[in-house]
Amino acid sequence: MFNRRSFLKGAASLATASFNEKGIAHALDAVRFVSSRTPVDAAADEEFWFEVQRAFTVDRTLINFNNGGVCPSPRVVQEAMRRYLEFSNNAPVYTMWRILDPQIESVRRRLALAFGCDTEELAITRNASEALEICQLGLDLKPGDEVLTTNQDYPRMLTTWRQRERREKIVVKKISFPVPPKSPEQLAELFEKNISPRTRVIHFCHITNLSGQIFPVKQICQIARERGIEAIVDGAHAFAHFPYKHADLDCDYYGTSLHKWLCAPHGTGFLYVRKAKIQNLWSLMASEEKNTENIRKFEEIGTHPSANALAINEALDFHEGIGPERKAARLRYLFHRWAKRLDGQKGVKILTSYDPQQSCGLALIKVEGVDPVKLSAHLFDNYRIITTAIKHQEFEGLRITPNVYTTLREVDIFVDAMEKVIQKNI
Repeated sequence: MFNRRSFLKGAASLATASFNEKGIAHALDAVRFVSSRTPVDAAADEEFWFEVQRAFTVDRTLINFNNGGVCPSPRVVQEAMRRYLEFSNNAPVYTMWRILDPQIESVRRRLALAFGCDTEELAITRNASEALEICQLGLDLKPGDEVLTTNQDYPRMLTTWRQRERREKIVVKKISFPVPPKSPEQLAELFEKNISPRTRVIHFCHITNLSGQIFPVKQICQIARERGIEAIVDGAHAFAHFPYKHADLDCDYYGTSLHKWLCAPHGTGFLYVRKAKIQNLWSLMASEEKNTENIRKFEEIGTHPSANALAINEALDFHEGIGPERKAARLRYLFHRWAKRLDGQKGVKILTSYDPQQSCGLALIKVEGVDPVKLSAHLFDNYRIITTAIKHQEFEGLRITPNVYTTLREVDIFVDAMEKVIQKNI
């Protein structure tokens, strides 16, 4: 345990950091009280996480376990965005276009550093859907060409492939996999086994939005590359959820949202495209031919605010100040706290692996005989707990996604409510 008084004196800026270098330095200095301990050890230090929780301005009359959808931003991010918006509004054609827009290049550099890629390989988008649709609609495919994906990929991305299927007569092949699988290797083997001579694209999630299953990205990308197949990785739920770099993935195309686990402003994301692949990938909105090899061609979307993109810097500062390994350990700690208390009780099945290679903070629970839609409504109506009901053709359950601002009291309230449902068969 660190000394709370010392922490408050030196690091209260996690909650109220100013925007100068000194304020940011205070926020980063906060972790020195737990920096000598392992991430797993620090994950259970409630005094430290109490100070992190204070950085958020969330409604504590609600228990938000749907951070997998979109996360609240810490105060420092909200204030940065507000500041940029107010400055933009002075004379947008000058203050936004000529002063703020050029500063977005600093965000590109920060994100590229965090992801571990070249600055000229990263485009700033509005979300993972936009980033991924650039890839899905930008690759040249012919009638009969096959796209290999899973039946658990994100609905919007499957919709995009189905539209190309209707319009261009490509073939979309969806494979099934167990929830949870035996191992990451089983997932790679399923893809390899289902590749055909017509396969041109493999599209899959880094971590699924349904059960939080983490895929062996590097292994699957290498399987694809060896066969001349393009591999698109949906990282919507991965970035800032658990630590990794591009070198750990070795992918050519990667799209993610930043308003999820990074807690950046709503409507922010990025697209990574390996430099050699940029030239042959069409942009979603038209760009001049001179931009063919420029990653910025994917940012041609017309007038858009600068404030959202610029405040990503503060979100990165906050995330890196906590520490990616420490954050991931905390998210797994929260998952295990509620899941292991409920696991094994009557009719309960956890559909997410406890293996840290296969999961982090997003998990799925099934209660036999209980409709997840009605269960989610019951939890909200009676306890103001926000959850996500999942109904898939092969399984169903309740998706639970706490975040770093979640308290143990909130987790325990959820568990108590679930135990009442289980015991009384509500």
